[in-house]
Amino acid sequence: MARSKSSNRWLEEHVNDPYVKRAQVDGYRSRASYKLLELNEKDKLFRPHQVVMDLGSAPGGWSQVAMKLVGEHGRVIASDILPMDAIAQVEFIQGDFTEDKVFDQIMATINSDAVDVVISDMAPNISGVNAADQASSMYLVELALDMARQVLRKKGSFVAKVFMGEGYDDYLKDVRESFDKVVIRKPAASRARSREVYVVAKGFKGG
Repeated sequence: MARSKSSNRWLEEHVNDPYVKRAQVDGYRSRASYKLLELNEKDKLFRPHQVVMDLGSAPGGWSQVAMKLVGEHGRVIASDILPMDAIAQVEFIQGDFTEDKVFDQIMATINSDAVDVVISDMAPNISGVNAADQASSMYLVELALDMARQVLRKKGSFVAKVFMGEGYDDYLKDVRESFDKVVIRKPAASRARSREVYVVAKGFKGG
């Protein structure tokens, strides 16, 4: 079957993308790793010994970065509906974290550790219907925020990919209610034509 013009354009962009090439050289699983590296450079999110939760972690680009930054005495607990190849020292739980069984498994893995940073690069499967896709993406980031509120220690941080559109302003207002400082970032590795931005929230006020 012939590829559409848009999929041809995506493939061409992907093959020629400097971040894709760099990821191959640096051993990262996705170009998205550079988004998190830049966010950390600007907002100082990670430190050695921290506990990090990575939601929607597959294929593992963000977990790789987080594990490197928290070091051997830190922890990264990752979760995704999709399978993810093992990463040294990353604890991976496959499944939908909105299901009780998976949620309980995540909580049991965290055990009594307080989570310092919750990160989410989740995005829905795109249908091509803008309104439906936006609603799906907002639903995912709301779930991520809800999880962050349940597991973060006081003064902890939250990072999530959000697509600008319907529901975006209300979502930001919601995040600001739970955190002392909220900024919006558009990392260099984020494609210019994409509506994605990253919400970086620091200073969790507690439940």
